Amino acid sequence: MKTRYYAIIDIGSNTMRLVVYARDKSGRIKEKENVKVVARLRNYLKENGNLDEQGIQVLLKTLHGFQEVTRFYELEATTCVATATVRHAKNQQEILELVDKETDYTIRILSDYEEAYLGYSAVTNSTPFVDGITIDIGGGSTELTYFKDRELQSYHSFPFGALSLKRQFVADDKPTAKELEQIHEYVCEQLQTLEWLPKKQLPVIAIGGSARNVVQIHQEKVGYPLAGLHQYKMTKKDIDDIQEELVPMDFDELQKVEGLSKDRADLILPAIQVFRCLLDIVDTKEFVLSRKGLRDGLLYEVLHRRNEMTLFADVLERSFEELAKDFEIDRTHSLQRQQTALRLADLVEARGFAKWDEQDKFLVRYAAFVYNIGAYIDTESGNQHTFYLLANRTIDGLLHKERIILALLASFKNKSFYNRNAEVFQTWFKEEELAHYRLLGAIIKLANSLHATKRNIVSRIELEEKGEDLVLIVTCSKDWQAERYQVEKQKKHLEKQLRRNIQLVFQEDVEFQNS
Repeated sequence: MKTRYYAIIDIGSNTMRLVVYARDKSGRIKEKENVKVVARLRNYLKENGNLDEQGIQVLLKTLHGFQEVTRFYELEATTCVATATVRHAKNQQEILELVDKETDYTIRILSDYEEAYLGYSAVTNSTPFVDGITIDIGGGSTELTYFKDRELQSYHSFPFGALSLKRQFVADDKPTAKELEQIHEYVCEQLQTLEWLPKKQLPVIAIGGSARNVVQIHQEKVGYPLAGLHQYKMTKKDIDDIQEELVPMDFDELQKVEGLSKDRADLILPAIQVFRCLLDIVDTKEFVLSRKGLRDGLLYEVLHRRNEMTLFADVLERSFEELAKDFEIDRTHSLQRQQTALRLADLVEARGFAKWDEQDKFLVRYAAFVYNIGAYIDTESGNQHTFYLLANRTIDGLLHKERIILALLASFKNKSFYNRNAEVFQTWFKEEELAHYRLLGAIIKLANSLHATKRNIVSRIELEEKGEDLVLIVTCSKDWQAERYQVEKQKKHLEKQLRRNIQLVFQEDVEFQNS
């Protein structure tokens, strides 16, 4: 499949943004262009309900700028949408006609339901959450949804956003303590009108620029060692701590805060009030950023309409399909290694050396599938490339800690290499967790050596005890010399983790020979 390009234009109340997406051979979607203009159209919406002439000219000028980008590409589709400000403008029809006449674009006005639904769709198609609450704070509206079993249950659009809250309550660039208290009280009153929201005790998944900036501030504050924002997890206390740090600053200091966009310095504290109120009412400590939002929801809608994407499919399976295509993984061989690794893990557990839960089996399954994926770049340093690739690539459906565990397992070479990679993340894990995952890494490495020639000759594996030693009995359908050589070479890593010697017995599969 050749690379295809799609343009999405989002005319928001605070910002206008053009994103050109590229969909490559694997089906993976990447942002090719991302052009943001802080138009603040909400400020041009007058008391009579009209978007004034100056606001219309800002809109047209910005769209003319976007044309210079979109005309450069051979686009499969261009979608231009507007949200709260244009939706509420009394002179909406005049705006639509002018844009249609003077630009390349035709604006589609999103209803409050569509705006909420597209955010929910983006979240459920790019994160692992089955149940949750989504929030998207725009400039002039705030959309909330509640989904269960990945199906939308309830939604609501509030007629306030970060920019309109600032205009309504804040006299200067930065809110005073009293103004913040007024915003907090007002927002909490509004949110409490939703009978489906209180005490849900579900993760709050936040979309949009305000949430993105909160996460960026936190990552800078803690010296976060990973690249990427999508699926980043914070707590209610983390957000409270950020507010505590920002409140004493004057506006000049706010504009210089690492991770905070200068154009959001006057909006961040009003937005934080919304997050704090929501977390309190939902009664949850979990706050997660979805980097995928309304624009991604629109793209998914376009691709679905063109039969290029199935919505609400298994998010993680899709991510690993993309990995398989991007790095030319031999699927047959990887699936064989996966089954062998799971079998070995079961045998180790049956002998009482470990206790695996469903999460462990989940991690083994996927880590074995992408084991040593970095060999695609260089076979000699494949393990090193594997860790870097998996640790730093956004994998929809995996939270950041899970991604690091996957990278540690799939890159397992030996104990010292594992420990060096884990060292940066040692505050994320207890020592017993690291030992637990080190054992899983050694199991996956041994499973890989049992498929050294990629012939799938292993029929059965058993693990028995013989005095103080363990005996690994491997039944093969064809000559096993190459496999035995590799297992002899690699079994020491599992021996160290189990603190037992492992004797090897390779034998002929009589049933296979007689068939």
